[in-house]
Parts: sequence; structure tokens; C-alpha cells
Amino acid sequence: MTSMPRPALALTIFSLCAIAGAAAQADPDRTVAGGGTMPPGWNARTDRGAPLSGVKFEIMNPGQHVTLGPAATFWRDADTTSANFTVEAKLWLFSVPRHPEGYGLFIGGSDLSGAGQRYTYFIVRHDGSFLIKRRVGDSTSFVTPKWTPSATVAKPDSGASGDLPKSIENTLTIRVAGETVSFSINGTQVFSAPATDVDVKGVVGYRVNHNLNVHLGPISITRQ
Repeated sequence: MTSMPRPALALTIFSLCAIAGAAAQADPDRTVAGGGTMPPGWNARTDRGAPLSGVKFEIMNPGQHVTLGPAATFWRDADTTSANFTVEAKLWLFSVPRHPEGYGLFIGGSDLSGAGQRYTYFIVRHDGSFLIKRRVGDSTSFVTPKWTPSATVAKPDSGASGDLPKSIENTLTIRVAGETVSFSINGTQVFSAPATDVDVKGVVGYRVNHNLNVHLGPISITRQ
């Protein structure tokens, strides 16, 4: 097997870093007024240690409303699961971001405030696709084959941008039954995986990527 010459390898790495940096500059975390605090009982963790001042989290029945700069996870320590269970929540997207960004649920959370954070998340985005990934520390790995298009994902009209005249509603469900975990959107199963391939036991909560304006309906936990 031929190896890439070192100068060429260095140039490739430099180019990839430059592309990633340019993408971040093209869509930076926006400034959010009124952020920085969490209601009693709620926790938040931003990606890459971004300031919590860029996160506005409000109790707004039914559920909670988040307006984000940085991507973040949100949870209550009491919301835990083990063995067989179903978690479900209805989510409303209120604006179309500059670049497709996902929002949804996570399960199997542990050490969520520490260096060893771990969870599996199930998210959708406005282009009609979904994704399931695992996070361990600062690393993530795909459970689905990257982003997967699905007709079950509700999405805005083609060409919509900015604030939407009407919010987009999706219901996400994760069901653990024995050795199988199934993932559904709006009542239709879109993926299943062996329980060994995801994180099952632990805290459940929400995962919302950056620059989104989303209403998070209450999480229903049914233990079987």
C-alpha cells in the first residue's frame, strides 16, 4: 500500500482545517438576548464549552422553549430510565436556520456535566432527514448511516427561510424492548438497532443544535 508523502499529507490536513474554519465563520453561533440562566431543576451543557449566555431556555407550557446560539443538551436529573421503556416528545421548529441543524431527544445519559459524558441522541432537521449518534466524551459515532432522508419527517415548504409563518411539528419516540431499540417519527418507525449499539440506561433529555429556535414538548417516559 502506498503512503501519501508527508508534504502532501500536511497540505491535506491544512486544507481540511481551513474548510472547517471557513464553515464555522460562515455560520457562527448567534447572539441571544436574555440567555444565561436555567430554571430550577434543569441542567444544560453547551458544545465545546461555549458560554451559557448564548442559551435562552424558558418554561412555556406545554414544555420549554429554547433559542440558541451554541448547540446544547438539556436534562433533569430525575428523568432516568432502565430496562424496557418508551420516551416520547413533540417538538416544534419555529425558524429555518442558515444551514440544516438537528433537534430531538437523547437517552442513556451519564456523567453529563463531566469529561466522560455519554448518551445516544435521535434528531431531525428541516430538510426532512434524521440522525442517530452516540457521544462519548468529545467524540461521536454514527448509529445510522449518517443523515437519512425520510418522508415521515415534517418539514417546511421548499425554499422557506428565516422565521416560519407556522411552526413545524414532529413527534419523536424511542422504545427499548428487550434487546432492540426502535426509533419512530410521527408514529412511523424509521430505524431499529440492537440495544448493545446504543446507550440505554441513564438520563433522558433534549439535544438541540446551534442557532435553532425550537419548542420542546414535555418528555413522556413509560416504563414497561
